[in-house]
Amino acid sequence: MSTARGARARARTEITAAIKDEARRQLAAEGAAKLSLRAVARELGMVSSALYRYFPSRDDLLTALIIDAYDSLGEAAESAHAKAADAEPVQQWTTVCEAVRAWALAHPHEYALIYGSPVPGYSAPDSTVPAASRVGLLLIGVVREAWEGRGIARPPLPADLRPEAERMMADLAPDLPPEVVAALVSAWAQLYGLVGFEVFGQFHRVVEDRAVFFTHAVTQLAHHVGLLNHGRTAETPHRPQGRGKGTASGGRRAGS
Repeated sequence: MSTARGARARARTEITAAIKDEARRQLAAEGAAKLSLRAVARELGMVSSALYRYFPSRDDLLTALIIDAYDSLGEAAESAHAKAADAEPVQQWTTVCEAVRAWALAHPHEYALIYGSPVPGYSAPDSTVPAASRVGLLLIGVVREAWEGRGIARPPLPADLRPEAERMMADLAPDLPPEVVAALVSAWAQLYGLVGFEVFGQFHRVVEDRAVFFTHAVTQLAHHVGLLNHGRTAETPHRPQGRGKGTASGGRRAGS
């Protein structure tokens, strides 16, 4: 790459970062629904036509911010999990969940962008799915490792839910039992419900020691999906007859 092309690439990267930073400030002040390319351009001292060369529309800018937020959350969860990779499965699970909570509390406006109210007129494209899947795939991976190792306790599954559970299994984690996949989807939704209640103030004057409450709640979710504490014998672990043939991705919609 020539010196001139390298300088242009660096300048584009810097301007793109500045646009995103100003957009995040607007999200914090006004909310995603009021995000305006013209307002961003004005605050940066740019003409709006110049900004459109970086982001052709408000939706393109929103998509970039959403991907960045999901990736930041995913990186935080993955980093925390890496430090607990040798721990018991329940501890790995709670570590990931606690990292999600910590990130959300440190980035409430970005959390609101990806898990708050939908932005009127905006529909997230498929390009957001890989970033959105990172935490979900990480939790699936914790359960998969336990399933292929010491085993897990299969959660109960009502007969009328089995067809849907089998569909989710085929889509998200074909190497795990349908009972476990249904419980995983339920736990995933409850995790973000717990985090959202705290971020959006719903625990005010209800839960005071929120860190302890959260750890207890997500530990119960770990048991809900079948993970076993060390030395726990109240339930009989179920181990696979052979290693599953599912891919590590577990399906494109996991965690989205």
